Amino acid sequence: MKKLEIIVQGEYQEFVIDLLERAGVSGWTLVHNLSGKGSHGSHEGHLMFNTDDVLVMIITAVPEDLAGPILEGLTPFFNKHMGVVFTSDISVTRLDKFQQPAPGQ
Repeated sequence: MKKLEIIVQGEYQEFVIDLLERAGVSGWTLVHNLSGKGSHGSHEGHLMFNTDDVLVMIITAVPEDLAGPILEGLTPFFNKHMGVVFTSDISVTRLDKFQQPAPGQ
């Protein structure tokens, strides 16, 4: 399995979630209001009234053969927008939760 940690501006979280769901990802976790520093400078979390400008992280675990197509789908986005994807090899318990259901189930 691969863990994908996708960091984007809040205004683009729905784009990423839609891409994951179209790819057949069984679930994801969303973390709001990230703070940090990168090539685009410092970012502060907890902006009270502008959730589009904060950074969010979408975390998902996917079978290794699904990670490549998701990363390919994100490449054009990251060619135009700031953000990053961290990938790592992981082991998971309850592996059946990450399997895609057979057609008709």
